Amino acid sequence: MHEYPITEQIIKIAERHCREAKAARVTSISLVVGDYSGFIGESIDMYFKLIAEGTLCAGATLHIERVKPALKCPACEEVFEKVPMTFACPKCAQDGGPTEIGKEFYVKEIEVEQV
Repeated sequence: MHEYPITEQIIKIAERHCREAKAARVTSISLVVGDYSGFIGESIDMYFKLIAEGTLCAGATLHIERVKPALKCPACEEVFEKVPMTFACPKCAQDGGPTEIGKEFYVKEIEVEQV
């Protein structure tokens, strides 16, 4: 449910960008959403279609790039994608620790249609 207010903010950001560019409408928005960001891309997509109606984002395409979490091995410094049920480094088998990879959440790109 917390995807609803964040989706409203995404639309506000895109509309502001559209107005600043003196464009007619937003045609697409690209988001980066990490699996550990606390947001579910599918929910954002669902809310986007509803909230965008009647705005400069109506009819725009929403692209969501998912980022899977990664761990970093303290022994060999390998950064690797976490596999379910294990924290083991694929290079040396030591347990990896958390990184910021997979926590991303941001608007990557906004495309507009010029007048």
